[in-house]
Amino acid sequence: MDKTFDLKLRNTEVTDLESLFEFQLDKEGGYLAAFMPKDPTDKLAYLSKYTKLLADPTVNNQTILVNGTIVGHVAKFVMHGDTEITYWIDRSFWRQGIATLALQQFLLTEPSRPIFGRVAFDNFGSQRVLEKCGFVKIGTDRGFASARQAEIEEFIYKLDS
Repeated sequence: MDKTFDLKLRNTEVTDLESLFEFQLDKEGGYLAAFMPKDPTDKLAYLSKYTKLLADPTVNNQTILVNGTIVGHVAKFVMHGDTEITYWIDRSFWRQGIATLALQQFLLTEPSRPIFGRVAFDNFGSQRVLEKCGFVKIGTDRGFASARQAEIEEFIYKLDS
């Protein structure tokens, strides 16, 4: 894919959840994301959780489309009083600048600041995405990564404006 692709964000719909669920089944993607559900293959739990989140007015869920095809999602949510972002791109679309462009577009319309991003210490691609979008690494934390069945270090990034 060249850099002339047509990238669009739109509000996530219940019908998008089937595709988005399939993306999280990718073992390599799950390993890099690290902090996954206990059972990422539990489709019923996934659909139940995300259907509720779509109705939550404090959550901004956007589906990422490239040339009309769903390739991932980006979302803002609040956890422990902090506004955070998350995103996932189907692995077949990695290394094409899609995550960076999608997050840049998302941040233009999502007014919450500061906003935090967390990433596994060895997820260099996601670290670059955050940095290209203006996030600054402000610290580290440790947590249990279900996808790795181990406690790992994660980097905490922050965007103020």
